[in-house]
Amino acid sequence: MLKSNQMKLPLFNNTSQQMELQKHPKKSNSTLAELLMRVDDAHSDVSGNNTPADNRVVDVGFSCTSLPLSNPFGLSFTNLSYSVKVRKKWGKKVENSKVLLNNISGEAREGEIMAVLGASGSGKSTLIDALANRISKESLKGSITLNGETLESKLLRVISAYVMQDDLLFPMLTVEETLMFSAEFRLPRSLSKKKKKARVQALIDQLGLRKAAQTVIGDEGHRGVSGGERRRVSIGTDIIHDPIVLFLDEPTSGLDSTSAFMVVKVLQRIAQSGSIVIMSIHQPSYRIMNLLDRLIFLSRGNTVYNGSPSSLPRFFTEFGHPIPENENKTEFALDLIRELEENSHGGTKALVEFNKQWQARRKPRTIITRKPNFSLKEAIIASISRGKLVSGATNESSLPDFANPFWIEIIVIAKRSITNSKRMPELFAIRLGAVLITGFILATMFWQLDDSPKGIQERLGFFAFAMSTTFYTCAEAIPVFLQEKYIFMRETAYNAYRRSSYVLAQSLISIPSLLILSITFAGTTFFSVGLAGGSAGFFFFFLTILASFWAGSSFVTFLSGIVPHVMLGFTIVVAILAYFLLFSGFFISKNRIPLYWLWFHYISLVKYPYEGVLRNEFDDPNKCFVRGVQMFDGSPLGTASEAMKLKLLESMSSVLGVNISGSTCVTTGKDLLVQQGISDISKWDCLWIIVGWGFFFRVLFYFTLLLGSKNKRR
Repeated sequence: MLKSNQMKLPLFNNTSQQMELQKHPKKSNSTLAELLMRVDDAHSDVSGNNTPADNRVVDVGFSCTSLPLSNPFGLSFTNLSYSVKVRKKWGKKVENSKVLLNNISGEAREGEIMAVLGASGSGKSTLIDALANRISKESLKGSITLNGETLESKLLRVISAYVMQDDLLFPMLTVEETLMFSAEFRLPRSLSKKKKKARVQALIDQLGLRKAAQTVIGDEGHRGVSGGERRRVSIGTDIIHDPIVLFLDEPTSGLDSTSAFMVVKVLQRIAQSGSIVIMSIHQPSYRIMNLLDRLIFLSRGNTVYNGSPSSLPRFFTEFGHPIPENENKTEFALDLIRELEENSHGGTKALVEFNKQWQARRKPRTIITRKPNFSLKEAIIASISRGKLVSGATNESSLPDFANPFWIEIIVIAKRSITNSKRMPELFAIRLGAVLITGFILATMFWQLDDSPKGIQERLGFFAFAMSTTFYTCAEAIPVFLQEKYIFMRETAYNAYRRSSYVLAQSLISIPSLLILSITFAGTTFFSVGLAGGSAGFFFFFLTILASFWAGSSFVTFLSGIVPHVMLGFTIVVAILAYFLLFSGFFISKNRIPLYWLWFHYISLVKYPYEGVLRNEFDDPNKCFVRGVQMFDGSPLGTASEAMKLKLLESMSSVLGVNISGSTCVTTGKDLLVQQGISDISKWDCLWIIVGWGFFFRVLFYFTLLLGSKNKRR
């Protein structure tokens, strides 16, 4: 029987067959993965394989019939309750509990779409979050089972997918690239590149995105695909691995009626390929209602209807509010519920109680009440054996947490970020321009400084400003993660990749741009200002600038994982960097900083690059910076004649018993370092400390992602 059903399935080997599948009204026993495998075979046939396509389908049919057949998957939830504490009035400690879900029960079957309906605030999204394990176990009461067995969080993440209400996509990637990157994340390394591409091409056809395949997603500043196409791409990124359970939070929100219908039509095909589809929807049209298999109406966290769309008229007729002919059933139901909520003294309590009585009179469904032929694990393994679940399942006995090893994830994340960034070159160009202009201004302002006392003060000012500038120009990294934050949360919530892979990838791809910025700034300023050390001095100056960019970028990246908004992030970064500069030792030397603020001096990111370049400049013991008469510069005696200064030096020599002439070296570089309160740390130690700060903040960034991106309600 299975074989004969498979023989009727289209092979996607031409346009008419693709359209035939999209319009096929009947449910198929084959999974999406099996269909995709046939796409790959069909492509192989076109490229030169002489094996007839229908013979290959027969082979697939026989291989499937040789496997044990499991019960259809059924997700059951019983007495789900969830409440949150809210303050009644601001400033008071008295808290009340607000019930968001109140003993919600139901079940969803493989091959069906279950829709959760209700007005705003009814608990639709909360119920979807509860079923998708997005509410902490401590707060959610009740049970959720799959085929009669308790569904563990770890297993659910592997076999399910969750499509958020917002379309969270990279704007400068094309539709095909977006789905291909998702395939590289979700599908195992054992699957060839050719087969992954075949899966993506089949999914593009299934989603009706063939005409938009090479169009970028787009955003406010770049024209891209339409709203309906964006929504279908969002769905595609989460079903590329053919999940058993698919959750969607209002997938039709913000779409016109035609686009909304097309989205739900796609979901129907996904369900019919062997998945459980559960979604929330605000107010479906008549055409969409015909695609839904099961409805749950909620009112302020309570179930007011649970059944099929066809039973809706009978339900309300028995309740005493028959649905008029030629009227949209869901619109009538939602309007009646809203009217009861607003105008009735008891609200929807009567409707809730009637639903309980009506449910009790109905014949119970059999999918969960009968004892399954297989355990849940056996059912999933049998499904994998038939090609249903391909996310990392390389054999029939294990379900790995992640589809790929971490180094593959790093490569894919880096490749995606680079591809997206290359199409927005203006972002890096603006940062490079800022560094180049700053370097040019500093080079012309501090042009060829001499070794006089005034030149020394000017060098100190140059170093302080230059080192702090490297950190301030890193502030542009704040929007980078904040823009990707919800994409990251969506992808990591269902184990597309590890958080550590994301941190390592983002760290690695930042290095080339930091190298360009560092060589630009160092090359613009070092020789123009007339800094000491020659080629060796320039190399160390370049390394210090690079390390400063690295530490600053890491620090800002860490902050972006904490702050929720871009403007708040900029404010915090500017304030903290100002404090770092204040305590760096330029404005006030370490020896004069109050003891209760000395700790801030040692954690200042500007301190170590500032001290490093000062040692690079003034550490030569044979170089003199203040001679004889120059000691009077900067004092009231600085305006005296040269002869007067020499006479003063003779008088000082007789008093001190030391011969001080006009050319006697009074202050060396080491003396200057002591005057500035520079510690005994060598310049290379300063460099390594800066690099260490960078790694430290990257580790902190990882922990912020680990602790702050659980994406669960409490």
